[in-house]
Amino acid sequence: MSSALTDLVPLPIVQAPMAGGVSVPRLAAAVSEAGGLGFLAAGYKTADGMYQEIKALRALTSRPFGVNLFMPQPEYAEPAAVEVYAEQLAGEATWYDAELGDPDSGRDDGYEAKLAVLLDNPVPVVSFHFGCPTPEVIEALARKGTLTLVSATSAEEAQAVERCGAHAVIVQGVEAGGHQGTHRDDPERDRAGIGLLSLVAQVREAVALPMVAAGGIMRGSQIAALLTAGVSAAQLGTAFLATAESGAHTVHKQALTNPLFVRTELTRAFSGRPARGLVNRFLREHGPYAPVAYPEVHHLTSPLRKAAAKAGDAQGMALWAGQGHRMARALPAGELVEVLAAEIAAAQAEQAAARVGSRAGGQGGGPTGNEGR
Repeated sequence: MSSALTDLVPLPIVQAPMAGGVSVPRLAAAVSEAGGLGFLAAGYKTADGMYQEIKALRALTSRPFGVNLFMPQPEYAEPAAVEVYAEQLAGEATWYDAELGDPDSGRDDGYEAKLAVLLDNPVPVVSFHFGCPTPEVIEALARKGTLTLVSATSAEEAQAVERCGAHAVIVQGVEAGGHQGTHRDDPERDRAGIGLLSLVAQVREAVALPMVAAGGIMRGSQIAALLTAGVSAAQLGTAFLATAESGAHTVHKQALTNPLFVRTELTRAFSGRPARGLVNRFLREHGPYAPVAYPEVHHLTSPLRKAAAKAGDAQGMALWAGQGHRMARALPAGELVEVLAAEIAAAQAEQAAARVGSRAGGQGGGPTGNEGR
């Protein structure tokens, strides 16, 4: 990580910004207080809603933290496909006694208004998902003292991040829970995601930017391995989703380790964009037919997801989770950071001991002349 960001937080642990009410101020504060980098998710909030959460977080901690923004999406969805999907969801609306949402509720997620707030009230770190901001935006934030990170899911996207001038790239492997941060939503790439370790190696050779690794990370030993592979920090989402401070629904937290949910899949069922979640009834029934239409499908299904959550029905909720979800630990967030830090230290000590042992074996491990006869 760049020296500025390394100096900002003592531990190489970043709490992923999870939109939809998970990354609440109390979670970000607990992570930052423990020495990691806590994050707020501005996605799906108004600019004022984001500002109020920043104020609440600052009242809880004086430590550095970050705010994540969703990039505006291009106009390419086919309205007819969304209409057909709405017809397919009519039974869900009846079942949950809910109305389908308006698919035309906005595409830019209030991006410009949120940027204005972050320029008027600077925060230590801002990250971007679903694409790169312009170099002018990066420069404007930098003049305010804000460090910037941008997600990438390929070496080519990482090169775009480098060109836009960001301070670091978040290298997101296909194992990650929630939405893939692809810069362009190409349906031909739905089954072409790259695993985190392979992606880290590719990005390391493609750009000179510091890397923050994300995707299925649940243990400090994994973080240590990634540090050895060349990253500067690890971003964990699912690991923090289960913590006491997380704003996730109790049903969602319990589902992470519930034997009923044995695997995850990337799906467009809930939002129209590829996102990894636990396989439940809604995903199985509607995933194969969901159109390439984000955020239209997100708006369309939002009332259904809320109704399912209110009913405590895990089979109708978007249970976002990474591939390591069964390793989730229901600890307080600050304690989880401490456990992860201890696991990193232990793994690094083992690595150092192994290197010493290897060198010693190479210097004096051969037989003497008499023993070799």
